[in-house]
Amino acid sequence: MAVKASTNIYAIVGSDDGRVKEEALRLHRELTGGNDDGFTHETIEGTADNSEGAFQICRSVVEALLTLPFFGEKVVWLKNASFLLDDVTGRSERTLSGVESLKSCLESGLPNGITFLLSATGIDKRRAFWKFLEKGAQVKAFDKIDTSREGWQEEVAAVVEKKAKELGLRFEGDALELFVMLAGEATRQIGNELEKIDLYLGPDRRDVTPDDVRRMVPLSRAGVVFEIGNALQNGHAARAIELIDQQLERGENAIGLMRASIIPTVRNLFMAKVLSDKKLPTRNYRDFASAIDRLPEMERLWLPQKKAGGVNVYPLFLCLRGAEQFTLDGLRGAMESALKADRSLVTTGLDHRLILHRLVAEISAAARKR
Repeated sequence: MAVKASTNIYAIVGSDDGRVKEEALRLHRELTGGNDDGFTHETIEGTADNSEGAFQICRSVVEALLTLPFFGEKVVWLKNASFLLDDVTGRSERTLSGVESLKSCLESGLPNGITFLLSATGIDKRRAFWKFLEKGAQVKAFDKIDTSREGWQEEVAAVVEKKAKELGLRFEGDALELFVMLAGEATRQIGNELEKIDLYLGPDRRDVTPDDVRRMVPLSRAGVVFEIGNALQNGHAARAIELIDQQLERGENAIGLMRASIIPTVRNLFMAKVLSDKKLPTRNYRDFASAIDRLPEMERLWLPQKKAGGVNVYPLFLCLRGAEQFTLDGLRGAMESALKADRSLVTTGLDHRLILHRLVAEISAAARKR
């Protein structure tokens, strides 16, 4: 998030739709003092169906900015602008002409008492309009957490805990970790799912259990990947196969499932088993993470690493309980089975569904051999 020098121009942008809309509404209320009677201030909807629509929106905003208020000060809000992206509408000459006229108006300086607020969930940062905003506006950017980066779960967990606290909710046991994996990274989705849980529990119960999460939160793609891994950890072969079949029927790639869910699960189970044998504290995430940080460097280098540095502790913590179902030898065998299955998917013409089913059975069998 970057904040520029104070002016009477504000921009709230970013890929996190929920955060952008939430912050823009909060700032609008702050700028108007919460007194928007529909006459003093102007809100112009920025969703454009085509380039002509984008041009007319920009034209309306310019007219509003140049029209002095009858009473005191006026806030002009270009809300949910959709035409600032690098897409067909955004690249159109008609759209660019409208955006340029808006930029010229802002660059010329707004009349006294006029404030401009822009909110947009997408903006091309190579364009002159963005360059102007960076220099001449108070800019706040809220982007979605990148789930392709190691350690994203911890960032999402912090967001979930903050919003849950606002609702008076407390997560029990593995409920928080489960919620993070099922709900995904979008702030709006997180807020919606927490509100559903809040209504479901009612005023008399504030503790959220894993069963509550499973009952109320639908599976995202990341959630399906997590649930497949969770079923494998606990030896629930039928559940894992059911989820795999559902994804394959929806067109999901078998190799993608193997490398996004099964291989990481087996690998993390093995690492978690080694760590649990070191008698590290395993009940509390923060205690577990601190204990790993205290390990000698040579004992940490083989563990999964974050791009920014340090061990990616979260997936290991999630596997601690499941690792109790296996022996080290059993997990070594499971890793060998996963390697063979992955090779079969890539190099043979065998039925992919059959390969994954057989691998799930072998992993589940290893979980039962104590």
